[in-house]
Amino acid sequence: MYTASWRDVVRGDLFGRRTDPRDRPYRIVIRLALVVFRLLRLRFDVRGSEHVPASGGAVLCSNHVSYLDFTFLGLAALPQHRLVRFMAKASVFGHWLAGPFMRAMQHIPVDRKAGAAAFDAAVRALKDGQLVGVFPEATISQSFTVKDLKAGAARMAIDAGVPIIPAAVWGGHRVFTKKRPVDLTPGRAVTVLLGEPITPEPGEPPAALLARTRTVMEALLDEAQRTYPQQPAGPEDLWWLPVHLGGTAPTLEEANARDSADAAGHRRKARTSRRARLRARLTGRRRRG
Repeated sequence: MYTASWRDVVRGDLFGRRTDPRDRPYRIVIRLALVVFRLLRLRFDVRGSEHVPASGGAVLCSNHVSYLDFTFLGLAALPQHRLVRFMAKASVFGHWLAGPFMRAMQHIPVDRKAGAAAFDAAVRALKDGQLVGVFPEATISQSFTVKDLKAGAARMAIDAGVPIIPAAVWGGHRVFTKKRPVDLTPGRAVTVLLGEPITPEPGEPPAALLARTRTVMEALLDEAQRTYPQQPAGPEDLWWLPVHLGGTAPTLEEANARDSADAAGHRRKARTSRRARLRARLTGRRRRG
């Protein structure tokens, strides 16, 4: 198990000997993340970092159980001195605080109404030799199992001619996840597993590559769950385990229903917001008239 130390925060060789000046904001954010990891005394079990290529493009493809997963996956790439450009919702880039950092770190905004632009940007980054991080479930899995995967990750790997690095993260949901209060209890364990690269075969369709990726992701997640070093404190603490491991998390079907309800609620809020803005404009025009 690895616990971030204050020495790690200030290590001069943390990012290798040669660093790109344009990535200075990203490096600062990583050091700040290590400070947080240290304060929370998070205990990391990271396996498979050697599967991250030392150079060249690759798609880092992971399950998604917490809002912190991208920081943990980034930590797994550090031993190879690699930075990961994550694909994230465009709304995050519009946030007054997070937005400037996301742009400075060269992450890739995803506008679901104009997904082609994000796809093209990701393929360009891959061809330029970047690591692109993708959560193909598109949202946090409330069942803590692997949901249906979007085909974009496989299509990007095929178009760019790069491998997929399958991954699994586990434990971060005990700190910060969907529909649960933040829990900053020190000493939580976090497991990150990276699998061997999955290289697209000549002429392989995206669906086939995606199926191969899903199989490995499920195996990695199962290994992460079954080797996780901590157990629930009691019956009331079973919420973070999936049903098939004796937990009380929603089933996959129940989680999908919740996601649908959440999406419908977001659409209603968006329509209400648009109507409110329109009324405000019309009212303003009448007053000026």
